[in-house]
Amino acid sequence: MTPTNNTSIVQQAYAAFGRGDVPALLALLDENVDWQPVYGAGPHVVTGARRRGRAEVGTFFQQVGQSLKFSLFEPREFVEQGDKVVALGHYTGTVNPTGRALDADWVMVFTLRNGRIVKFVEFSDSAAVDRAWAPR
Repeated sequence: MTPTNNTSIVQQAYAAFGRGDVPALLALLDENVDWQPVYGAGPHVVTGARRRGRAEVGTFFQQVGQSLKFSLFEPREFVEQGDKVVALGHYTGTVNPTGRALDADWVMVFTLRNGRIVKFVEFSDSAAVDRAWAPR
């Protein structure tokens, strides 16, 4: 089965992230995107705060680059219905400020309109994320 346009856009975003091309990823977002990484993460998780707008999401990706080293970031399956694309995947890595490992499955939900991502929500093992980011 070939991906639809919305799934293809989400796959392009993951490909841009994988090659470190944040400007290409940001170009796929609506100017007023609503971005909620790791739903339920504690306030000490620097990358967990909700962002609004392309500029704030750009700051999010700077923080990800500075504070996380992924050894694996793998979207494994895509499900699309209407304006939503759900990606199922897994990541492993290290939180640089704490040196702790992070290993979790995730679900990322994208909402698209007019060929742009307008909303993003990530569901992961927020307890594992909180532990990896916990101050020493």
